[in-house]
Amino acid sequence: MKKFGVVFLIGVLMLVALSGCGQKSQQDVVDALDKKLNEMESYKVNAKMTLETGEEPQRYDVEIWYQKPSFYRVELKNASKEQSQIILRNDEGVFVLTPALNKSFRFQSDWPENGSQAYLYNTLVLDILNDSGAEFEAKENDYVFTTKTNYQNKNLSKQSIQLNKKDLAPEKVTIMNQDQKPLVDIEFSNMKFNASFDKGAFDMERNMTAAQLEVPVIATTNEPFEVVYPMYEPQGTGLTDEKEVATNKVMLSFTGEKSFTLIEEKSEAVLETSAPVSVGEGQPVDLGFTMGVMTDTTVTWNHNGVDFFLASNDLSQEEMASVARSVYGMTEIK
Repeated sequence: MKKFGVVFLIGVLMLVALSGCGQKSQQDVVDALDKKLNEMESYKVNAKMTLETGEEPQRYDVEIWYQKPSFYRVELKNASKEQSQIILRNDEGVFVLTPALNKSFRFQSDWPENGSQAYLYNTLVLDILNDSGAEFEAKENDYVFTTKTNYQNKNLSKQSIQLNKKDLAPEKVTIMNQDQKPLVDIEFSNMKFNASFDKGAFDMERNMTAAQLEVPVIATTNEPFEVVYPMYEPQGTGLTDEKEVATNKVMLSFTGEKSFTLIEEKSEAVLETSAPVSVGEGQPVDLGFTMGVMTDTTVTWNHNGVDFFLASNDLSQEEMASVARSVYGMTEIK
């Protein structure tokens, strides 16, 4: 009996050892990601992004292209609004295109290397590589990393990154606040590594023209627009004045400890055949639902056919971005 017990114990230990032979450690996966990032020439991937930062979830379809060393194309589309925005990076700079308005803006910027980007595989991998304290879990078909973040929105403090075991492709990203409440969910599909691109795939004018074939330039109408109020106001600051300064243009004044002004104006499409390009002094800022332009004292952006301009000498850039990100609810027809 004793001999049988010893044999049985040895058998159990061998089974345990064998079962772990095929399991990669956290360091193994990190090393594989580092190698993949260095060897990867390009990729294409689609994603569905859901923002849980308002009273109702906002959903966007995202298409992402990347070509080594630093060409990017990200198209954000809200299907219900039939509008899209394209973020491009090529040798000429970083562009933010709004095809429905025939408008574009150009920056001299190091985007997206200057921070985390939830829908870009490159920066997700870098977030894993740069966080020595990242948590790791190996599931049946996936690896899951929980890391710190480097988003412009400091409320997005942690993220869960789920990767397919087979090829380390992204499957899902969940970004959480300090209370572990999910604020952004992104589900990826159709990941294609080392994808091929046509010549001009990252060209500004070509992308503007192609996007307008899908969503034509909007026609100017006299219909009223909805005035949208920020859901976030700094403590000690509130709305004290609201006035229509021109047709389809409203100015909201917020005064207190940290005063600011928010101007909203119905967008008008530029009707020239070629879109004008503005070279910006500011930097692109990710507002979640759209990309904006930030300087030391202002943030400008377009959303759902409305141009927004926020200005303040009291708010920090992070506070201005927080106010801008909250401008999506409590609407009233004007």
